[in-house]
Amino acid sequence: MDGCLTIDEAKKARVACMNAGFVVQGKHFREELADESLDVESVEHVMRSGRIITAPEFDVKFRNWKYRVEGTEPAGKWLAIVFSFRRVGTAFLITVFSIAR
Repeated sequence: MDGCLTIDEAKKARVACMNAGFVVQGKHFREELADESLDVESVEHVMRSGRIITAPEFDVKFRNWKYRVEGTEPAGKWLAIVFSFRRVGTAFLITVFSIAR
């Protein structure tokens, strides 16, 4: 996707990708998912209901914008998920990690 999306635009695009099933899990994301002992349902919950709190960051290597959504998964763990839109209409999950609150 060209250009940085506003937080509202990124939220709408993220939810549209989730609804359409156009979400790709990167290798690092899958590794961190296992390391954090999380399941896909927890990630889906945060991706749907979480909030983008911080400003997007430009990824120089992949030449796109990265967004970070944060929220509580069903078991109560606060998660952050970093994702991008490497292709129009597809959310690419980069990493996931828990945050102590």
